[in-house]
Amino acid sequence: MPQSNQLSRLVHSVRRVPKRFQPAVLSFIMGKVIPFAGTAGTRVEKLEPQECIIVLRNRRKVRNHIGSVHAAAMALLAESATGFMTGLSVPDDRIIVIRTMELEYVKRASGDMKAVASFSDEQLEYVRNTEKGDIQVPVTITDASGTETVKANMVWAWTPKKRPA
Repeated sequence: MPQSNQLSRLVHSVRRVPKRFQPAVLSFIMGKVIPFAGTAGTRVEKLEPQECIIVLRNRRKVRNHIGSVHAAAMALLAESATGFMTGLSVPDDRIIVIRTMELEYVKRASGDMKAVASFSDEQLEYVRNTEKGDIQVPVTITDASGTETVKANMVWAWTPKKRPA
């Protein structure tokens, strides 16, 4: 039986909204949880325990000097997709933080960007059942043509929350 935490319950409540509005509602909520992601205009297309898809439109506020999505915005996309998905499965008595963020920009991006993060069954169980740990979270970042433009390595860690003295 899947475990739930505050974030997963919130995401589950979005399923009561008509399907065509769910990405907008989910994006709004995640933008409130992580204000920087909301400011950049990320759109959460899918958020499940084993997959997260986030899209970032190539709009003026996220562009660099050559007209493509800025490198920092692509880093935000990778961090958001991996972090939202990991956060969905870490129990409420633990706190998650990014431990490592490595990005290699391999090709100039064209158009909108998409990040797809995923967990295997084994990774998901590890996150849910390990009190203190870290995990490398796979993420693929592609541009509008479907070309992988960034190779990313994201490692998330979690530890028990400190108990009040």
